[in-house]
Amino acid sequence: MLNFPVAGGTSGHFMGAVLAAVLLGPWNACLILTIVLGIQCLGFADGGLTALGANVFNMGIVGGILGYYVFTICKKILPDRRSGFLASVAVASWLSIVMASAACALDLAVSGTSPLKVVLPTMIGVHALIGVGEALITTTVVASVMTARKDLIWSPRRA
Repeated sequence: MLNFPVAGGTSGHFMGAVLAAVLLGPWNACLILTIVLGIQCLGFADGGLTALGANVFNMGIVGGILGYYVFTICKKILPDRRSGFLASVAVASWLSIVMASAACALDLAVSGTSPLKVVLPTMIGVHALIGVGEALITTTVVASVMTARKDLIWSPRRA
């Protein structure tokens, strides 16, 4: 719930979508983000009930599920070593934030809240910076988990 103000009454924040997806799988990540967003909305008045569906779509589906598939594509492209795995985590974490913010910008434009030519570059610009922090945190946590308990990394083969 560490929010960074963005123009037009919106805010940016860390998501943890790819972290959850890498550790628990993409569908579980979406479920976890839905629960977190519901608690934030109902318990802390952060996000709002009327925006809950859009937030679940943007962060749970775009950030968690689509972010996980970016991770799997990067894993296929990059070397099959620890460094390639962690680079895939970093790229997917950063891109999940940017993709979710672009989806939110599209929501705002379609709703008539803000013109796309204003909200899209603003949201992506701020979230590109937030994504750097997201990538650093996620990669650090995943690297620590890989060192301590590699079996906790989710694998579709084990699921």
